[in-house]
Amino acid sequence: MNYLQHYGLKEVPFSTALDDKFYFNSHEHAQSLIKLRYAVEERKGLAVLVGDLGTGKTTLARKMLDSLEESLFEAALLVVIHPAVTAQWLLRKVALQLGIENTSSDRVSLASQICHRLIEIDESGRKAVVLIDEAQMLRNKEVMEEFRGLLNVEPEGQKLLTLVLFGLVEVDACLALYKPLQQCVAVRCTLHAFSEKTTEEYIAYRLKVAGRERALFTPEAIAAVHRYAGGIPRLTNIICDNAVLDGFLQKQEIINDQIVHGVAADLNLAVGEPPDHHTKNPPTEPKSGD
Repeated sequence: MNYLQHYGLKEVPFSTALDDKFYFNSHEHAQSLIKLRYAVEERKGLAVLVGDLGTGKTTLARKMLDSLEESLFEAALLVVIHPAVTAQWLLRKVALQLGIENTSSDRVSLASQICHRLIEIDESGRKAVVLIDEAQMLRNKEVMEEFRGLLNVEPEGQKLLTLVLFGLVEVDACLALYKPLQQCVAVRCTLHAFSEKTTEEYIAYRLKVAGRERALFTPEAIAAVHRYAGGIPRLTNIICDNAVLDGFLQKQEIINDQIVHGVAADLNLAVGEPPDHHTKNPPTEPKSGD
């Protein structure tokens, strides 16, 4: 018997892998989606969602992408994986995401291709939307200037592109590298850590989706999970995943706070001292040659 059978589960409830069926629509997540949806529907130009590591930004970005109907939107999600992003790279990626196949190697010509594509999308009755995840990686003033240029495409006084940036709070410092763009932020949302009550609801929800209706964690165990995780969903998953496994190994029918304390010790977690989720220095424009 494995631990899934032991606890009456059909699948692993606390995996950190993205899985839409485990999406927990907290009040804050729901409100953020409504605001971001408003930004794209009304063509506000630039919207930003920030939050600490593990608060669900990437999950929300993918949820939003899935919610944008193909008949109404030409939408794409771009994930930035390296801080050494150039304006040329950005323009080419945006062009590809918008369906431009033969992208020009010349930056000015590439920008022109994007403008023409945006007009085509608009004339088809759809709205162009580019979601950018891990936007705190964009630490380059030139990139911010290109964003501003793309948002200036409004031939009849209406913006043809909406950019939605998802990232750590350092995104604000990236935008500050180019004040004209910073002043274009029309909608801004912040994801905060869960309250203890929301943590309880989150744990119960994931267990239910995985096949267990009955409570598996004692109230004291849930309180301990919340304290060690600091209300961060990803860390909550990690602690709960380990606690369920340890509970099975100890042949326990329910997860108590002692099991959670043991897991926290194994993970080197202290109450009120989650891992440092912030970079030490604010973004700066890369020096020549970086």
